[in-house]
Amino acid sequence: MKRGKKYTKITKNLDKSISYNLKEGVKKVKELSYSKFVGSVELHVDLKLPKNKDSKSLKGAVSLPHSSSKKSVKVAVFCPVEMEEEAKKAGADFVGLENIMKIVKDGKIEFDVAIATPSVMPKIAVLGKELGPKGLMPNPKNGTVTDDIASAVAEYKKGKQTFACDLSGVIHMSVGKIDLEDEKIIENIHFAVLAIADVLGKTPELSIQRMHLAPTMGPSVKISYSRE
Repeated sequence: MKRGKKYTKITKNLDKSISYNLKEGVKKVKELSYSKFVGSVELHVDLKLPKNKDSKSLKGAVSLPHSSSKKSVKVAVFCPVEMEEEAKKAGADFVGLENIMKIVKDGKIEFDVAIATPSVMPKIAVLGKELGPKGLMPNPKNGTVTDDIASAVAEYKKGKQTFACDLSGVIHMSVGKIDLEDEKIIENIHFAVLAIADVLGKTPELSIQRMHLAPTMGPSVKISYSRE
């Protein structure tokens, strides 16, 4: 893939063989960011996948302690009629069942998170083709299949984010904006790593094969992870 002039210039003297600790890595990523807007710090974790684990089954969610994002998360709630009012009061942007299913089928997905009650899951299973590839299919593992709609909506509105392992065994997550203080980004990374390890049921040391940090626009750096 041909790289742009800015990328080529900023990586000219970058030694990609170097492994940074978290403190050094966060500082380096900020130096390597060349976006004109306030980009994010992205975490990429290559997992040590057990042979009996399918990468597609590894999903979870995490509420990071610090956020500098001003984006308003749009939440859709698939639920029966008698629970629609509760979902609206909780702050959901899209509420109902048949109406949201039609929106999805028409390809007009304008929400960031989809929550569903267990009772409607058999009905929305037909949306797997549309919601699955976007990581939006409700799943008990990340708390998006629940009868406690109010709590689920509140958590995602506050910045809770879902994550999933791709086919190559890598999890990608945003752990803060470039303008967030280094210490807060580091704390976010620790929270993210613990959430990822929890999905595997192992310690971070036994879960992580490789780790990289990267800005939204700019090269990645290798991280030698330690919780200390």
